[in-house]
Amino acid sequence: MPDGHDLASSAPRGSFTLEPKGPFSLAASIRFLEGFEPAAFAPDAGTGSGAQADAPVRLDCAFPLEGSWQTVGVSVEQAGGVVHGRLFAGRPLRREELSAARQQVQRILSLDVDGSGYASVGDHDPVIGGFQRRYQGMRPVCFWSWYEAAAWAIIVQRQRLSQAATVKRRMAEGLGESVVVNGVAQQAFPRPAVLAGLESFPGLTGAKVERLRALAEVARRNAIDSAVLRRLPIDEALATLLELPGIGPFSAELVLVRGAGAPDVAPTVEKRLAAAVTAAYGLSREPTADEVVALAEGWAPYRSWVTVLLRTAAAEQAPAPTS
Repeated sequence: MPDGHDLASSAPRGSFTLEPKGPFSLAASIRFLEGFEPAAFAPDAGTGSGAQADAPVRLDCAFPLEGSWQTVGVSVEQAGGVVHGRLFAGRPLRREELSAARQQVQRILSLDVDGSGYASVGDHDPVIGGFQRRYQGMRPVCFWSWYEAAAWAIIVQRQRLSQAATVKRRMAEGLGESVVVNGVAQQAFPRPAVLAGLESFPGLTGAKVERLRALAEVARRNAIDSAVLRRLPIDEALATLLELPGIGPFSAELVLVRGAGAPDVAPTVEKRLAAAVTAAYGLSREPTADEVVALAEGWAPYRSWVTVLLRTAAAEQAPAPTS
């Protein structure tokens, strides 16, 4: 059983502000997150795309804080171009935890990247420029940590996306901790200490449970850190992730891009991207992996961002912009 906090003890523990460099829309990011099944995000009334036109756009979530793995809650709003965040927890947060939480939220929303040059990619590539205008201000929203992304990569193997998302949500509900944010309980993904003792879980094979336990031990020791992964050369970062149990080349790229938030990873094993490129560029045939990598050279230094942009358009079956 998780050693969860008493919901009544959750309280505001700090605040922060983030000033995006380059265009950013929290509303667009929330719309993206609503369609991202692994996040299992459903906005409350007054937040997200279902909010009133004059209501504040707000994202409320809970997550294990990388490093200490203390479960914290966050409420993020955007006003006048500035992002304001408030932190909630069952105990006072130490100064280093407050700083780490701010940095983690910044990374999750891709606000730790200078996006002021992102539009220039679209200036040189009209197809990408059209999608940038369609999804104005959208940046990738990542998993809360490399650990959660790696856990998802294990859970989803040989399973339909919707089924895997249900298993992940139920793990959060049954094994994760809750933090009350703006009066509503937010469920976090289980901390490494909890998954390290996992014996079984509905919807998970014995092999997946074993891999999740081993992954949790790595996270528990803080043997891998998102910031360190970002600083490593991409090949070294991927090699580090490939040492994790149950993580292959595709999963390693997922963890680096969507877990650690690396903004400029050339897609080498993302099979669905080829179909997205075919639709976006109106190609007569699906490009090879090498051809996609060559095309992606023009997306630097935002190759991860453009990959997510194209995948988003493909998921919505959006036609390529005509202008």
